[in-house]
Amino acid sequence: MIKDTLPAVEGAMFVPRWRSLLFVPAHVPRFVETAHERGADGVILDLEDSVPQDQKGEARRQLPESVTKVARKDASVLVRVNHGLRALAADLDAAVMAGVEALVLPKTDSAEWVLEIANAVSDLERERNLPLGRIRFLAQIETPGALQRLAAIASAHPRMVAMALGPEDFSAAVGGAPEFDLLLTPNLAVLFAARAAGLLPLGFIGSIGEFADTHKLREAAVHARRLGFAGALAIHPTQVAIFNEAFAPSEQQLEWAHRVVAAENDAATRGLSAFSLDGTMIDPPVVRRAHEILALATNN
Repeated sequence: MIKDTLPAVEGAMFVPRWRSLLFVPAHVPRFVETAHERGADGVILDLEDSVPQDQKGEARRQLPESVTKVARKDASVLVRVNHGLRALAADLDAAVMAGVEALVLPKTDSAEWVLEIANAVSDLERERNLPLGRIRFLAQIETPGALQRLAAIASAHPRMVAMALGPEDFSAAVGGAPEFDLLLTPNLAVLFAARAAGLLPLGFIGSIGEFADTHKLREAAVHARRLGFAGALAIHPTQVAIFNEAFAPSEQQLEWAHRVVAAENDAATRGLSAFSLDGTMIDPPVVRRAHEILALATNN
Protein backbone atom coordinates (compact mmCIF):
# COMPACT_ATOMS: atom_id res chain seq x y z
CA MET A 1 0.00 0.00 0.00
CA ILE A 2 1.16 3.53 -0.76
CA LYS A 3 1.57 5.59 2.36
CA ASP A 4 -0.90 8.46 2.57
CA THR A 5 0.91 11.77 2.12
CA LEU A 6 -0.36 14.68 4.15
CA PRO A 7 0.33 18.36 3.53
CA ALA A 8 1.53 20.48 6.40
CA VAL A 9 -1.38 21.44 8.65
CA GLU A 10 -1.00 24.06 11.35
CA GLY A 11 -0.80 22.22 14.66
CA ALA A 12 -0.88 18.78 13.01
CA MET A 13 2.53 17.77 14.32
CA PHE A 14 2.03 19.34 17.74
CA VAL A 15 2.45 16.80 20.53
CA PRO A 16 -0.32 17.40 23.08
CA ARG A 17 0.07 17.41 26.85
CA TRP A 18 -2.10 14.48 27.97
CA ARG A 19 -1.50 13.68 31.63
CA SER A 20 -4.96 12.15 31.87
CA LEU A 21 -7.39 10.86 29.26
CA LEU A 22 -10.78 9.92 30.69
CA PHE A 23 -12.91 7.25 29.01
CA VAL A 24 -16.61 8.14 28.85
CA PRO A 25 -19.22 5.71 27.45
CA ALA A 26 -20.64 7.66 24.52
CA HIS A 27 -24.13 6.22 24.98
CA VAL A 28 -24.67 7.43 28.58
CA PRO A 29 -25.87 11.05 28.54
CA ARG A 30 -25.23 11.74 32.24
CA PHE A 31 -21.57 10.73 31.91
CA VAL A 32 -21.14 12.80 28.77
CA GLU A 33 -22.85 15.78 30.42
CA THR A 34 -20.41 15.92 33.34
CA ALA A 35 -17.19 14.79 31.66
CA HIS A 36 -15.94 18.35 31.14
CA GLU A 37 -16.03 18.91 34.92
CA ARG A 38 -13.59 16.10 35.74
CA GLY A 39 -10.39 18.02 35.02
CA ALA A 40 -8.96 15.58 32.47
CA ASP A 41 -6.61 16.86 29.79
CA GLY A 42 -8.63 14.85 27.29
CA VAL A 43 -11.92 12.96 27.14
CA ILE A 44 -12.25 9.74 25.15
CA LEU A 45 -15.80 9.24 23.92
CA ASP A 46 -15.90 5.46 23.78
CA LEU A 47 -17.77 3.65 21.02
CA GLU A 48 -16.07 0.33 21.72
CA ASP A 49 -16.05 -1.94 24.79
CA SER A 50 -18.16 0.18 27.15
CA VAL A 51 -21.05 0.49 24.68
CA PRO A 52 -23.46 -2.47 24.26
CA GLN A 53 -23.84 -3.67 20.70
CA ASP A 54 -27.47 -2.60 20.44
CA GLN A 55 -26.63 0.96 21.57
CA LYS A 56 -23.66 1.71 19.33
CA GLY A 57 -25.83 3.24 16.63
CA GLU A 58 -27.39 5.70 19.07
CA ALA A 59 -23.95 6.55 20.49
CA ARG A 60 -22.79 7.42 16.97
CA ARG A 61 -25.86 9.57 16.30
CA GLN A 62 -25.25 11.50 19.53
CA LEU A 63 -21.57 12.05 18.77
CA PRO A 64 -21.73 15.63 17.37
CA GLU A 65 -23.57 16.84 20.46
CA SER A 66 -21.32 14.79 22.75
CA VAL A 67 -18.15 16.26 21.21
CA THR A 68 -19.41 19.76 21.87
CA LYS A 69 -20.34 18.95 25.47
CA VAL A 70 -17.09 17.30 26.57
CA ALA A 71 -14.99 20.10 25.04
CA ARG A 72 -16.63 22.85 27.09
CA LYS A 73 -13.51 23.43 29.21
CA ASP A 74 -11.06 23.02 26.33
CA ALA A 75 -10.20 19.38 26.96
CA SER A 76 -8.95 17.44 23.96
CA VAL A 77 -11.71 15.30 22.44
CA LEU A 78 -10.86 11.78 21.34
CA VAL A 79 -13.12 8.99 20.07
CA ARG A 80 -12.35 5.32 20.54
CA VAL A 81 -13.57 3.37 17.52
CA ASN A 82 -14.26 -0.33 17.16
CA HIS A 83 -11.87 -2.81 15.58
CA GLY A 84 -14.27 -4.85 13.43
CA LEU A 85 -14.52 -3.59 9.87
CA ARG A 86 -18.27 -2.93 9.69
CA ALA A 87 -18.40 -1.18 13.04
CA LEU A 88 -15.16 0.69 12.30
CA ALA A 89 -16.54 2.04 9.03
CA ALA A 90 -19.65 3.33 10.81
CA ASP A 91 -17.53 4.81 13.61
CA LEU A 92 -15.25 6.68 11.21
CA ASP A 93 -18.23 8.05 9.33
CA ALA A 94 -19.59 9.38 12.63
CA ALA A 95 -16.34 10.51 14.26
CA VAL A 96 -14.46 12.36 11.52
CA MET A 97 -15.68 15.86 12.28
CA ALA A 98 -14.50 19.24 13.47
CA GLY A 99 -13.72 19.17 17.18
CA VAL A 100 -12.34 15.63 17.29
CA GLU A 101 -8.61 15.79 17.91
CA ALA A 102 -7.75 12.09 17.81
CA LEU A 103 -9.07 8.60 17.31
CA VAL A 104 -8.16 5.82 19.72
CA LEU A 105 -7.46 2.64 17.75
CA PRO A 106 -7.97 -0.51 19.86
CA LYS A 107 -6.16 -3.78 19.17
CA THR A 108 -3.68 -2.14 16.80
CA ASP A 109 -1.44 -4.93 15.58
CA SER A 110 0.28 -3.68 12.41
CA ALA A 111 1.40 -0.62 10.51
CA GLU A 112 -0.76 -1.73 7.59
CA TRP A 113 -3.87 -1.47 9.77
CA VAL A 114 -2.93 2.07 10.80
CA LEU A 115 -2.45 3.00 7.14
CA GLU A 116 -5.83 1.58 6.13
CA ILE A 117 -7.54 3.72 8.75
CA ALA A 118 -5.44 6.76 7.88
CA ASN A 119 -6.46 6.52 4.23
CA ALA A 120 -10.13 6.26 5.17
CA VAL A 121 -9.87 9.27 7.49
CA SER A 122 -8.14 11.29 4.78
CA ASP A 123 -10.93 10.48 2.32
CA LEU A 124 -13.54 11.63 4.84
CA GLU A 125 -11.62 14.82 5.62
CA ARG A 126 -11.45 15.69 1.93
CA GLU A 127 -15.15 15.00 1.42
CA ARG A 128 -16.06 17.16 4.41
CA ASN A 129 -13.60 19.99 3.74
CA LEU A 130 -11.81 19.39 7.02
CA PRO A 131 -8.10 20.21 7.52
CA LEU A 132 -6.22 17.23 6.14
CA GLY A 133 -4.22 15.45 8.82
CA ARG A 134 -5.63 17.28 11.83
CA ILE A 135 -7.13 14.13 13.40
CA ARG A 136 -4.40 12.10 15.10
CA PHE A 137 -4.17 8.45 16.24
CA LEU A 138 -3.59 6.94 19.68
CA ALA A 139 -2.84 3.24 19.16
CA GLN A 140 -3.71 0.73 21.87
CA ILE A 141 -1.39 -2.29 21.92
CA GLU A 142 -3.40 -5.26 23.15
CA THR A 143 -1.90 -8.44 21.65
CA PRO A 144 1.49 -10.14 22.03
CA GLY A 145 1.89 -10.17 18.25
CA ALA A 146 1.79 -6.38 18.15
CA LEU A 147 4.86 -6.22 20.40
CA GLN A 148 6.94 -7.59 17.54
CA ARG A 149 5.84 -4.70 15.32
CA LEU A 150 5.91 -1.73 17.67
CA ALA A 151 8.50 0.29 15.77
CA ALA A 152 6.58 -0.08 12.52
CA ILE A 153 3.28 0.82 14.19
CA ALA A 154 4.76 3.88 15.90
CA SER A 155 6.13 5.25 12.63
CA ALA A 156 3.32 4.01 10.38
CA HIS A 157 1.82 7.42 9.61
CA PRO A 158 2.15 11.12 10.53
CA ARG A 159 -1.23 10.89 12.26
CA MET A 160 0.31 8.76 15.02
CA VAL A 161 0.66 10.81 18.21
CA ALA A 162 0.55 8.33 21.12
CA MET A 163 0.66 4.66 22.09
CA ALA A 164 -0.56 2.82 25.16
CA LEU A 165 -0.66 -0.78 26.28
CA GLY A 166 -4.16 -2.10 26.94
CA PRO A 167 -3.32 -4.02 30.13
CA GLU A 168 -6.59 -5.94 30.50
CA ASP A 169 -6.84 -7.09 26.89
CA PHE A 170 -3.13 -7.83 26.67
CA SER A 171 -3.19 -9.94 29.83
CA ALA A 172 -6.20 -11.87 28.58
CA ALA A 173 -4.51 -12.44 25.22
CA VAL A 174 -1.52 -14.13 26.88
CA GLY A 175 -3.66 -16.03 29.39
CA GLY A 176 -2.39 -14.13 32.43
CA ALA A 177 -3.54 -11.66 35.06
CA PRO A 178 -2.88 -7.91 34.75
CA GLU A 179 -0.12 -7.84 37.36
CA PHE A 180 3.22 -6.06 37.58
CA ASP A 181 5.46 -8.96 36.48
CA LEU A 182 3.44 -9.59 33.33
CA LEU A 183 2.91 -5.94 32.38
CA LEU A 184 6.37 -4.46 33.01
CA THR A 185 8.09 -5.72 29.85
CA PRO A 186 5.31 -4.88 27.34
CA ASN A 187 4.80 -1.45 28.90
CA LEU A 188 8.51 -0.70 28.58
CA ALA A 189 8.47 -1.92 24.98
CA VAL A 190 5.64 0.51 24.19
CA LEU A 191 7.48 3.28 26.04
CA PHE A 192 10.71 2.78 24.08
CA ALA A 193 8.97 2.50 20.71
CA ALA A 194 6.87 5.59 21.34
CA ARG A 195 9.80 7.71 22.47
CA ALA A 196 11.92 6.56 19.52
CA ALA A 197 9.20 7.73 17.14
CA GLY A 198 8.53 11.00 18.97
CA LEU A 199 5.12 9.87 20.26
CA LEU A 200 3.54 10.18 23.69
CA PRO A 201 3.90 6.98 25.74
CA LEU A 202 0.84 6.58 27.96
CA GLY A 203 0.20 4.11 30.75
CA PHE A 204 1.40 2.67 34.03
CA ILE A 205 2.40 -0.78 35.22
CA GLY A 206 -0.86 -2.23 36.49
CA SER A 207 -4.52 -2.80 35.84
CA ILE A 208 -6.49 0.19 34.59
CA GLY A 209 -9.54 -1.22 36.34
CA GLU A 210 -8.17 -0.88 39.88
CA PHE A 211 -9.31 2.63 40.80
CA ALA A 212 -10.55 2.18 44.37
CA ASP A 213 -7.09 1.84 45.96
CA THR A 214 -5.97 5.42 45.35
CA HIS A 215 -2.70 5.00 47.27
CA LYS A 216 -1.65 2.08 45.09
CA LEU A 217 -2.73 3.92 41.96
CA ARG A 218 -0.76 7.03 42.92
CA GLU A 219 2.38 4.95 43.53
CA ALA A 220 1.95 3.24 40.14
CA ALA A 221 1.49 6.58 38.37
CA VAL A 222 4.50 8.19 40.06
CA HIS A 223 6.57 5.14 39.13
CA ALA A 224 5.38 5.39 35.53
CA ARG A 225 6.41 9.04 35.40
CA ARG A 226 9.91 8.11 36.62
CA LEU A 227 10.13 5.47 33.91
CA GLY A 228 9.31 8.05 31.24
CA PHE A 229 5.57 7.78 30.63
CA ALA A 230 3.81 11.07 29.87
CA GLY A 231 0.32 10.29 31.14
CA ALA A 232 -2.29 7.58 31.47
CA LEU A 233 -5.78 6.55 30.45
CA ALA A 234 -8.48 6.67 33.13
CA ILE A 235 -11.71 4.72 33.32
CA HIS A 236 -13.02 6.51 36.42
CA PRO A 237 -13.06 10.20 37.41
CA THR A 238 -11.19 9.49 40.66
CA GLN A 239 -8.14 8.55 38.61
CA VAL A 240 -7.94 11.91 36.83
CA ALA A 241 -6.62 14.07 39.68
CA ILE A 242 -4.11 11.37 40.61
CA PHE A 243 -2.73 11.22 37.07
CA ASN A 244 -2.68 15.01 36.68
CA GLU A 245 -0.55 15.31 39.80
CA ALA A 246 1.68 12.29 39.19
CA PHE A 247 2.54 13.20 35.61
CA ALA A 248 3.29 16.83 36.41
CA PRO A 249 6.67 17.94 37.83
CA SER A 250 6.86 18.11 41.62
CA GLU A 251 8.03 21.24 43.46
CA GLN A 252 11.35 19.52 44.18
CA GLN A 253 11.83 18.67 40.51
CA LEU A 254 11.01 22.23 39.47
CA GLU A 255 13.46 23.67 41.99
CA TRP A 256 16.17 21.30 40.75
CA ALA A 257 15.45 22.14 37.11
CA HIS A 258 15.64 25.89 37.75
CA ARG A 259 18.98 25.47 39.52
CA VAL A 260 20.37 23.32 36.70
CA VAL A 261 19.34 25.86 34.04
CA ALA A 262 20.82 28.72 36.07
CA ALA A 263 24.06 26.78 36.48
CA GLU A 264 24.02 25.95 32.77
CA ASN A 265 23.84 29.64 31.89
CA ASP A 266 26.73 30.39 34.21
CA ALA A 267 28.79 27.54 32.76
CA ALA A 268 28.10 28.74 29.21
CA THR A 269 29.67 32.12 30.00
CA ARG A 270 32.81 30.20 30.96
CA GLY A 271 32.75 28.06 27.81
CA LEU A 272 31.74 24.86 29.60
CA SER A 273 29.17 22.29 28.41
CA ALA A 274 29.56 20.09 31.50
CA PHE A 275 29.77 21.32 35.06
CA SER A 276 29.33 20.28 38.68
CA LEU A 277 26.27 21.05 40.80
CA ASP A 278 26.01 19.87 44.41
CA GLY A 279 28.70 17.29 43.82
CA THR A 280 27.01 15.85 40.72
CA MET A 281 28.30 16.11 37.17
CA ILE A 282 25.78 17.87 34.91
CA ASP A 283 26.17 17.29 31.17
CA PRO A 284 23.92 18.02 28.16
CA PRO A 285 21.48 15.06 28.67
CA VAL A 286 20.85 16.19 32.26
CA VAL A 287 20.38 19.79 31.14
CA ARG A 288 17.91 18.62 28.51
CA ARG A 289 15.91 16.81 31.19
CA ALA A 290 15.81 20.00 33.27
CA HIS A 291 14.48 21.99 30.31
CA GLU A 292 11.85 19.29 29.67
CA ILE A 293 10.66 19.49 33.29
CA LEU A 294 10.27 23.26 33.03
CA ALA A 295 8.42 22.89 29.71
CA LEU A 296 6.00 20.42 31.28
CA ALA A 297 5.28 22.86 34.11
CA THR A 298 4.60 25.63 31.59
CA ASN A 299 2.13 23.45 29.68
CA ASN A 300 0.18 22.24 32.73
